[in-house]
Amino acid sequence: MLKGISEKQTNVHLALYEGYVKHVNLIMAMIAAYGKTEDEGGKYAIAELRRRFAFEFNGMRLHELYFAQFEGGATAPNQNSALASATAEKYGESGLIAHVREVAGTRGIGWVIVYADQTVKTLHTVFVNDHEVGGLAGLPILLALDLWEHAYMVDYVPAEKKNYIDAFFANLNWGVVEKRFEATR
Repeated sequence: MLKGISEKQTNVHLALYEGYVKHVNLIMAMIAAYGKTEDEGGKYAIAELRRRFAFEFNGMRLHELYFAQFEGGATAPNQNSALASATAEKYGESGLIAHVREVAGTRGIGWVIVYADQTVKTLHTVFVNDHEVGGLAGLPILLALDLWEHAYMVDYVPAEKKNYIDAFFANLNWGVVEKRFEATR
């Protein structure tokens, strides 16, 4: 049981995730069924399916990352971890949590995503409106916070989004996030 996020809310959110999985599989099957068509209409249909695939796939994958962050129960950040060092260097004394909260206060719907950039050895925290557009190409995701209303509207109205963000952090297993960071090193 999650603190501040009801079972009903979780079930609604999981059902939405299941829709992404269903549509990823459906699109892949439809593209395979069209094969190497020479029909112009078929080629157009395949092109549109490929465009739609990014929406469904990214929705599926971000939700997998989101839900995995709650597995094993809430844990505090390890202040001696490599992630703690990297976040202190990037975000200073206020830290990553304060920065994610600040970015999460952006008006609108979308995701707050914390990425590890191995090329320049830093972190990036971004607000991604539409999960199929605006992600940082090739960067591993360390933390994913879903800010679409489906993630909290059973428990909180939009004006209470801050309460949902509090519940997110109250349930976050920082060990999962730290392992993701370690995998990028």
